[in-house]
Amino acid sequence: NMKFMLNGGLTIGTLDGANVEMAEEMGNDNIFIFGMTVDDVEVVQAKGYNAYDYYNNCPELKQVIDMIKDGFFTPGNENEFKDVVDLLLGNDRFLTLADYKSYIAAQDEVSATYNNTSKWAEMAIHNIASSGKFSSDRTIAEYAREIWGIEPDYKKLPHPHEEGSKETSPE
Repeated sequence: NMKFMLNGGLTIGTLDGANVEMAEEMGNDNIFIFGMTVDDVEVVQAKGYNAYDYYNNCPELKQVIDMIKDGFFTPGNENEFKDVVDLLLGNDRFLTLADYKSYIAAQDEVSATYNNTSKWAEMAIHNIASSGKFSSDRTIAEYAREIWGIEPDYKKLPHPHEEGSKETSPE
């Protein structure tokens, strides 16, 4: 997502991982966030997540899952996505169905924003202007200090063909 941001791509996603840092840099008005917060997830998990509650209580979601399950999108290979449906309904550790309605609302917001070309362009430019923190130079220097325990060295290395370089010429 950070590379998309650097190139002006707008992000739609949940508020976790890199999206947290990106939102901090660009501001919440320049990213499309959907889904549960960490606190919401804890509440759902505490009472016991049951994907069928979401499946049975949202006709649109049920229709989508049923279309996938029945092979609507894969004629001639109806079982292509059976494992996906089984995971979503039986062992969804990401609580995907719980975020469905929020995702649809966010996607509607994306569509409306896309139709407002000046707003879309403004957000894209703001994304690019806010992406400096994610440069590879800063990231590598941070990794060097915090993970590898070394201080980066910014000395310019000699050109390999200049006098004094360690390269030897083939003779």
